[in-house]
Amino acid sequence: MHHSRTQIVATIGPSSGTLEVIKELIRHQMDLARLNFSWGTHPEHASFIANIRAAALDAGRRIPIIQDLSGPRVQTSAGHHLQLGAEGIITEKDLQDLTFGLEQAVDYVAMSYVGSAADVEQLRAKIKEQNGHTKIIAKIERQVAVDNLTEIIKVSDAIMVARGDLGNEFPLEQIPFVQRDIVSACKQARKPVIVATQMMLSMVDNPTPTRAEVTDVAFAVILGADAVMLSEESALGKYAIEAVGMMEKITAEAEKHKLEIEINML
Repeated sequence: MHHSRTQIVATIGPSSGTLEVIKELIRHQMDLARLNFSWGTHPEHASFIANIRAAALDAGRRIPIIQDLSGPRVQTSAGHHLQLGAEGIITEKDLQDLTFGLEQAVDYVAMSYVGSAADVEQLRAKIKEQNGHTKIIAKIERQVAVDNLTEIIKVSDAIMVARGDLGNEFPLEQIPFVQRDIVSACKQARKPVIVATQMMLSMVDNPTPTRAEVTDVAFAVILGADAVMLSEESALGKYAIEAVGMMEKITAEAEKHKLEIEINML
């Protein structure tokens, strides 16, 4: 059976953290597992990591783990946003979480609210202080990060288009084109890029996505995204397994048409 080359990142949380569910996520082609450190305790995340590794071993696959640091965020009833007046973007909580992640030998650390190359270099220094070699994913979710994109890409191992907070910084109608420009810059620099946030949000409560969501995932693949990500859909939703399975179907189909587009452009 053909599987998509586009990687599927699934966030592991209360709905998906058991060994049985993670085995099914892998069977449905989850390629990387993300842990969102804005939520949960270290013991909870440790249990998720143990289950991810046990399920990967059982499947004979390697499933890299992404630790997503929360950064200076403020939670509200409507979601979250960058804490106004925050000094630096690495908080005391982030440092404690980073130590835990390095002890657990996570594969990637995703850095929230990156504004400059210096932010990424600061995190890399913190990792080296603990003799770590974990790779860094810079999350692009601020206007200043888009302005400094070229330099951020240079010092990062991968980039995440974090569309939730980008939607707080840009008019919503501009987000598809900001996404296009970020993906394009990453392709030019040959750095992996993940498109994330609300890709199939309706699947938190529904067994199938909307037509618009299907189009969104396919559009990301055709633009050249190396990976697409599920957040609440797999961490909290009722249909985590179905969401991963549907994302695999969409990415595999989109890749066929992407190939056709590339051939027609020759």
